[in-house]
Amino acid sequence: MAHTEASVPTKKRILQTCVRLFLMQGYQKTTMIQILEGSQVSNSSFQNIFRAKDGVLAELVDFMFGYQFGAARAITSKFPPVYVYAAETAIQLTLTELNENLREIYTVAYTQPLILEDIVRRTAQEIQDIFSPYLPGLTYTDFYHLDIGTSGVMRSYMLRPCDEDFPLEKKLRDFLSINLRAYNVPPKEVEKAIAFVESLDIRKIAQQVMDKLLKDLQMRYDFTLPKEAYSQAVE
Repeated sequence: MAHTEASVPTKKRILQTCVRLFLMQGYQKTTMIQILEGSQVSNSSFQNIFRAKDGVLAELVDFMFGYQFGAARAITSKFPPVYVYAAETAIQLTLTELNENLREIYTVAYTQPLILEDIVRRTAQEIQDIFSPYLPGLTYTDFYHLDIGTSGVMRSYMLRPCDEDFPLEKKLRDFLSINLRAYNVPPKEVEKAIAFVESLDIRKIAQQVMDKLLKDLQMRYDFTLPKEAYSQAVE
């Protein structure tokens, strides 16, 4: 049975419109007028559900992080936990080189205080599970505070596009060197984790993650992306 726009729940219509526009034209260029017109809701109805545009972004980023960790675990199941962190962050950084709109989604998320707080609180437990052997005695709160700092490093590296002077391989190596040492990982283990990431075809893995992410977002929120949404790569 075909549904009309009015029969689709309000929250889904908003997400449907926002996610499609964020991926097609970027977060910053998506206006509230476009969102309200596209989802056919009033401003008051929107605010009752999401408060502001960043509320939709928070839900989207939460979904995206699940993909990253899932992909990282799939390729590191036989390796030490520190490899999960190395692979997951490498995937995230590479995703931002494949698609400029994804770069903006991530970097804005790391800039918005409420979304950043959600990201840090979500990942702090993962960070504690991975790095507590290197920092015994630290509490969840300690790892939460450390994650605030390493998240700032992540945002800085995502913001800086790769070029001839700063290729992806160097970006990943520098990022992992800084952050793994911040969690007191011994230098030899840092090098092993970096070597593992460098042994991967990280561009291919990130491309597969992006393709599946975009496909599942379209299925989840029932919309279709034009081909150009997949091709925002940096030349």
